[in-house]
Amino acid sequence: MEVQVFQKNLINLQENMLNFALMLTADREDAQDLLQETTLKVLDNQDKFVDNVNFKGWVFTVMRNIFINNYHKVVRVQTVVDRNADLYNLDVINESGFDSPEASYNLKEMNNAIENLSDELRIPFSLYLSGYKYNEIAERMEMPLGTVKSRIFFARQALQKKLKEFS
Repeated sequence: MEVQVFQKNLINLQENMLNFALMLTADREDAQDLLQETTLKVLDNQDKFVDNVNFKGWVFTVMRNIFINNYHKVVRVQTVVDRNADLYNLDVINESGFDSPEASYNLKEMNNAIENLSDELRIPFSLYLSGYKYNEIAERMEMPLGTVKSRIFFARQALQKKLKEFS
């Protein structure tokens, strides 16, 4: 796609992008930031756009991925570590909530199983695990409520098959 046509298409999408950003963030300032970050990322990656791909869908996917990555960064930043604690001599059994070191290992296996799900299943399932309600996930991902429920159900089924040895 020609540079000027690409930029014109991007400018014409700004209002739609802002609406999508508002759905993802539920905050006008955060939506403006997400819109700006997405616009810059799309312009920086213009060479990666393939002409026969839906431009709007491509841009919205970039925005959704930026939102998800930013969300994960916020979660990591909000994780509190007590700097005064003796991290070397933690009482794993009493402090961790695990009955044994094997239980900790099993949790790592479960997390790996979740990470290995397809994006189609992993993203709604992870949002659900993070405390989002079905309707909030449907709004954020711009998909019908029934689709969200089905994908979470299928994610559970896939995880049960992968992790049957832990039950």
